[in-house]
Amino acid sequence: MGLKWLPLCLLVGAQGALAEEPLYVKNLSPVAGLVGLPSQRSADISPVGKFDLAVHGSVASHYVSEARGAEFLNLDGETARLALEARYALSENWDLQLEVPWLKHSGGNLDSLIDSWHSLWGMSDGGRSNVERDLLDYRYTGADSFALTDDSSGLGDTSLSLSYRFYTANTASAAVVAGYKFATGDEADFLGSGADDAYIALRFSGDHEGDLPLRWHGQLGYLYAGESDLIANIQEQHLWFAGLGLDWRISQSWSLLGQLDAHAAPTDSAIQGIGETAVMLSVGARWRFAEKWALDLSLVEDLQVETAPDVVFQAGVRWRPSASLA
Repeated sequence: MGLKWLPLCLLVGAQGALAEEPLYVKNLSPVAGLVGLPSQRSADISPVGKFDLAVHGSVASHYVSEARGAEFLNLDGETARLALEARYALSENWDLQLEVPWLKHSGGNLDSLIDSWHSLWGMSDGGRSNVERDLLDYRYTGADSFALTDDSSGLGDTSLSLSYRFYTANTASAAVVAGYKFATGDEADFLGSGADDAYIALRFSGDHEGDLPLRWHGQLGYLYAGESDLIANIQEQHLWFAGLGLDWRISQSWSLLGQLDAHAAPTDSAIQGIGETAVMLSVGARWRFAEKWALDLSLVEDLQVETAPDVVFQAGVRWRPSASLA
C-alpha cells in the first residue's frame, strides 16, 4: 500500500462503518416512480438507541415521446421530490428506517438549460427541442390510459423498513432488509401508486482491499408491487432491483462518489420508456462540512435511455449524532 494513502486508510477503517453511505437515488420517471423501489444504503447499523436523520432533494427533467403499435407514451415535465429519512438503531444489529416524501409534478424550468447543453455538445435531444418548453404533459394510451396536464403536489407514498446486520467485520458488513411502502400518495396526481408494495433485499458495505481509500456498497433485491389502477393492465408486479456504489475518500472532508442503479421494467410494454430495464449512472461529491454533518451533491443520468429521467440534480444533508462525519 502506498504510504501517501496510509493516513486516509486508517481514518476510513476507524470511521467507515458509520461515516459512509451510498448516494440516495430514486428513479423519478413518472411511471417507475410510482413503485416503492428502495434507494441504496449502507449495511451498517448505528450504536443502539441512536437516530440518524437525512433530507434528500431531487429535481428531474423528463422527455419521452414514443409510439409502438397501439401504444403511445408522452412524458414531458419536471418532478421535484423532497424526502425525510429517519433511522433508529433498535439493537446492535437491528434498525428501523422511515421515509416520508413530498413530490411536485410541473412543467418546471429546466428545458432551456437542457436544450442549450444538448446544442453546445451537438447531442441528440430525442425531439425535446421541437416541443413547447416547460410544459407538463404525461399521457399514455394502449391497454391502459392516463393523463396528467395540471400541476400537482403533495405527500408521496411513505415507506418503512427493518434491517438486520447478519455479518460484521472490521471493514465489512452485510444485512438483510424488509420494507413496505404505504399508499399515502394521491394516485390521480401521480404522487403514489394507489397500492402498497413490499420488498426484501441483501446489502453489503466494505472497504476496498487495494491501495486506495475506497469503500463499496451494494444491494440486490425483489419487490412485489401492489396493483395500480393507472397501469393495471400492463403492470409488472414482480420486480428485481440492484445497485453498486463507490466512495473514494480523497481527504478527511471530501469524497468522490459513483454509483449504478438498475431495476426491472415496471410494465409489460413495447415502449422503451416504461417497458425496458432501467439503468442509471450517478456521480457526485460528499463534503463533511462539520462534525456529524455531511452534504451530498450529485447528478443522475439515464444510461438506458428514456427508462429514467434525462437528468436529475440532487442534494442531500445527513446528520449523524452517533458518529463523527469529519
